[in-house]
Amino acid sequence: MWKKYKVYIISVLIALAVGGFSALLTRGNMDLFSEVNKPPLSPPAILFPIVWTILYILMGLSSALVYEHRKFKTRQSEIGLILYGVNLCLNFFWSIIFFNFRAYTFAFVWLLVLWSVILAMIAEFNKVNKLAAYLQIPYIIWVTFAGYLTLGISILN
Repeated sequence: MWKKYKVYIISVLIALAVGGFSALLTRGNMDLFSEVNKPPLSPPAILFPIVWTILYILMGLSSALVYEHRKFKTRQSEIGLILYGVNLCLNFFWSIIFFNFRAYTFAFVWLLVLWSVILAMIAEFNKVNKLAAYLQIPYIIWVTFAGYLTLGISILN
């Protein structure tokens, strides 16, 4: 059983570790969200860790699907997984830029770059495995919403 699911488990753990380590590095500054002026539609702070945990699980499963298909679509899988790695790096540093450095405008620009990489990653994942691409849709929607919140916070503060 381990052999069958090993790639999926490891992929999900990698994604969760990236999110968890980023949260660990910013945890002392997370109360910032309650202190800043926020735009309309800002959700309660408790929602963020729940949503991000679900998104990291979906991202890990998605990357595992692409990894599993690398034998059949080698070049597309490689490009998709490289974009996935870049995405994880950009995602990791966004929280630090926003919460630790409080560089809201720069965080918004960073988020635009992240959003572009996610879009490119979805396009590459789609060439390899449609389900892998579909599993990334909630992520890009949430990052779009995060862009709205980040821009709003940048403008209001």
